[in-house]
Amino acid sequence: MALVGYARVSTREERQVLDRQIDALTMAGCEKIFDDHMSGVQVDRPGLAACLGYLRAGDVLTVLD
Repeated sequence: MALVGYARVSTREERQVLDRQIDALTMAGCEKIFDDHMSGVQVDRPGLAACLGYLRAGDVLTVLD
């Protein structure tokens, strides 16, 4: 079982950075973290697609709100 993290920030908000999300996911014990820098209205999210392709049975996906 692996703890896997996913983080996303909107490209519209320049002040948004992934640092806090990545730090929190790392502190939570995530072994692998995927991310995207894009608007929430976009359907194609390569980081999320890679994350979902990486997950195996028993893994836990962690996403911060």
